[in-house]
Amino acid sequence: MKLPPLKIGELTASIPIIQGGMGVGVSLSGLSSAVANEGGIGIISTAQIGYNEKDFGTNAKEANKRALRNEIRRARELSPKGIIGINIMVAMNNYEEIVTTALEEGIDLIISGAGLPLNLPKIAKGFKTKLAPIVSSAKATTVISKMWDRKNNCAADLIVVEGPEAGGHLGFAMEALVEKKTQDLKQIVKEVIEAIKPFEEKYNKKIPVVAAGGVYTGADIAELIKLGAAGVQMATRFVATNECDASLEFKMAYINSKEEDIKIVKSPVGMPGRAINNNFMKIVSDEGCKVSKCYLCIKDCNPKTTPYCITEALIQAVKGNLDKGLIFVGSNAYKVDKIVSVKELMNELVEEAECNL
Repeated sequence: MKLPPLKIGELTASIPIIQGGMGVGVSLSGLSSAVANEGGIGIISTAQIGYNEKDFGTNAKEANKRALRNEIRRARELSPKGIIGINIMVAMNNYEEIVTTALEEGIDLIISGAGLPLNLPKIAKGFKTKLAPIVSSAKATTVISKMWDRKNNCAADLIVVEGPEAGGHLGFAMEALVEKKTQDLKQIVKEVIEAIKPFEEKYNKKIPVVAAGGVYTGADIAELIKLGAAGVQMATRFVATNECDASLEFKMAYINSKEEDIKIVKSPVGMPGRAINNNFMKIVSDEGCKVSKCYLCIKDCNPKTTPYCITEALIQAVKGNLDKGLIFVGSNAYKVDKIVSVKELMNELVEEAECNL
């Protein structure tokens, strides 16, 4: 059976795979455009996207906005007919400015998590861009949907359900993740599909629910679509591609990792995260890492008390300085064993998914 397309209003992705946003600098125009060209949805991560700009150290705010414009424009040049979106964390200090910049550049889709994106519809009013909150429970889905309905008279265009096996920041309690007492992704997806129905009826539109976190094979995709998901979001698999914007050393960290290397860690964002337990994380765990410069990236981060600077740690990682960097990964990163092209990966996933539908 053929994989169904992913329809988000008038947008149609022929392959129901969204490439997850990965920052800092892991998913930019190179990766996102390659995925979009294969029929999926490519996502640019906005997290400290201007890290390579000359003035990033002195004026990160402007550097980030400038870099985002350039990355969106480059992605459009490389994939003029593809669907390109951004991922942005609600926890970012310059949330509204970055969202506005993406809207002005005509981005197709905004996916937003690491907090509840309650003000996103207000910022995006008057634009055609599709809006998608990331949720980890039916409760969060209902809270966001009720707020958007009451304050902005609208509903989400897409819901991304991120389960406990995802990489990066996670919307679950640290203790629940460590003790593996979280809900299974499949169960959360089913509950979210039910939770969104009243808003689909009120606004007379289909709100696709996309499953994310630990989705690794085509068989995984098929299983989630059979459950009612409209598609999946995948990140880990796309790191080990030629087109991924990270350094080769960063990609090799995935390939060289073992299952026991992958740990739940504490992030300065105030949420737990999943990362490789490398030398950097061991130093942070033992003695902390003094913050010498603050980039004002996170709303609630205090340089005096934070265990480390997440901006600096993610920049070091993406550049390949792994012993000084934070390497976010999904739970299945240790299964990655080679670097392939995005085309090869997408073909493999589609073929396997269709064999299991």
